[in-house]
Amino acid sequence: MSRQLEGRRILVTGGSRGIGSAVVRACTEEGAEVGFTFRESIDAARKLSEGTGALPLRADASDLSQMTSAVELFTGGAGDGGKDIDGLVINAGVYRRTSFPDLSSEGWDRTMDCNLKGAFNCVKAALPYMGEGSMVFISSQLAFRGTPHGADYAASKAGMLGLARSLALELAPAIRVNSIAPGYVDTDLLSSDTPQKRRQREEEVPLKRVAPPSEIAGPVVFLLSGSSSYITGATIDVNGGLFIH
Repeated sequence: MSRQLEGRRILVTGGSRGIGSAVVRACTEEGAEVGFTFRESIDAARKLSEGTGALPLRADASDLSQMTSAVELFTGGAGDGGKDIDGLVINAGVYRRTSFPDLSSEGWDRTMDCNLKGAFNCVKAALPYMGEGSMVFISSQLAFRGTPHGADYAASKAGMLGLARSLALELAPAIRVNSIAPGYVDTDLLSSDTPQKRRQREEEVPLKRVAPPSEIAGPVVFLLSGSSSYITGATIDVNGGLFIH
């Protein structure tokens, strides 16, 4: 049986942990040649690379020059001298829980630089190598719902959706651009939950559980594959029914 991404070259940003790590694993299992960026998690990146064969690329998504260098390392050259990128997964991001009165302009800028400007940088760096292909933005349910103590994060994720939809119109028909909006996922963002808080989250979700990162990776693989060839400009909610709109 053929694998969905056989022979394709996929770049995943923020790939060393959480959803990004699951996407890297899923893409390699489906036959893709994968590179992934990471910023600080050297041990996690090394372990993931050893387990999957994916290429680790140290880069801060908020820095365009670093992202450009990472892309050139993955493709093996600059401009026409490099290999094509068939798929780009924009996942790098930060979430610092801060009430709005305590949110400084510097804190706002840090979130926007990583999440929204970082998405811009990833596309700018990779686009010259994408004659055809698919981009997948990892947004959030909070782009629609908002959240207390996370206005900067919710705004940045909503901005990502606007960017993705605009790119879907501009880059068609050669490149498809879609988004995933996860709900509660068992990553570092929920690591500080008390057992009571975890049960509360599970009760909020109609499917009565928090998703493992692998359940986000599956839809990402679908959007990267030929099975989604007539889908662009879409946002897929992967949230267990937590938010229906």
